[in-house]
Amino acid sequence: MVVQRRYPLKQLKVLALTKYDRLGASSRLRFLQFVAGLEQSGSQITVQPLIPDVMLKTRYLQGTYGVGALVHAYAGRCQAMMSRHDFDLVWVEKEALPWVPLWLERALLKGVPYVLDYDDAVFHNYDQNSRSWVRWLYGERLDRLMEGAALVVVGNNYLAAYAREAGASRVEVIPTSIDLDHYPVRPVAPPLPRLKEILPRIVWVGSPSTARYLELLREPLQTLAVRHSFVLRLIGCDVVDIPGVKVETMPWTEATEFDNISACDIGVMPLLDSPWEQGKCGYKLIQYMACGLPVVASNVGVNSEIVQPGKNGFLAGTSAEWVSALGELLERHGLRHALGRAGRASVERTYCIQKTGPHLAELLRSVVTAY
Repeated sequence: MVVQRRYPLKQLKVLALTKYDRLGASSRLRFLQFVAGLEQSGSQITVQPLIPDVMLKTRYLQGTYGVGALVHAYAGRCQAMMSRHDFDLVWVEKEALPWVPLWLERALLKGVPYVLDYDDAVFHNYDQNSRSWVRWLYGERLDRLMEGAALVVVGNNYLAAYAREAGASRVEVIPTSIDLDHYPVRPVAPPLPRLKEILPRIVWVGSPSTARYLELLREPLQTLAVRHSFVLRLIGCDVVDIPGVKVETMPWTEATEFDNISACDIGVMPLLDSPWEQGKCGYKLIQYMACGLPVVASNVGVNSEIVQPGKNGFLAGTSAEWVSALGELLERHGLRHALGRAGRASVERTYCIQKTGPHLAELLRSVVTAY
């Protein structure tokens, strides 16, 4: 019996133009963690980050990349794009040359199929910019890139709807995912009572640029601290002063991320409700649930799809709802365990690269086959 294969066995050569290296969460999660699996499936992936880790660290410390470093970075990106004909496919994180005139980016993508990937509503940096000249000059920049793409991959339905409206010929939703190999099943925590000196921990993980969302929790946590003893663990940002609340901060590293999250009891993801937040893909929630934690999240965007209230966590829209949800979880160890276990099952079912990786490999190969 002869088995017909849908695709040829030719090795697929892919140029991956990421925004960052491993320090950048979007690049690490949407691109870099898939590389090993894609190569095992018959692809050769060449990764070229626009902003290397050393530049991103400089920005976190000094607030800017520096003009010289940016010029060097963009020159390297243009050089990489000029080699595009050595590849079967160009796989781009959001846009290859942010803020550069569209004609140049399109010229440097011409002649090979390209795939765009979005896990943020970065198009709103242009079309909703406070400067009228930016809206006029760049407002449809990403629309035109999407229109010319062979495939647009997005992390949620809000981004998918935008891409389709922009004229993208093919749009696929792949949720942001974790690697189960890096998130082993957490041992069951001992039942209450706990030792008095071991306080339950509410955890938030992020970066200096997203720490502003913690302001939404200031009042709820202060109210909660009057009624309950707990520690707020912040991973990846500077010290945040919330009078009356015990706060501990920890640096983020890829090597310690799982241990530092899984040692906690409840994960939180506060968000504002604006078009930008509608484009977010709920990665914090997926991390917490992969660690077996129940979650409480703002009822915004994809959060309402990931969180099933009363099953794997709670959604909160007001300060009172945050206090109620967190208070119930702090009081009820059994509920924390049940919701955390259900969250872990959600991740294993939908939000892990063991599920999304094969689908991505199939999509990339199908683009080349159809070109």
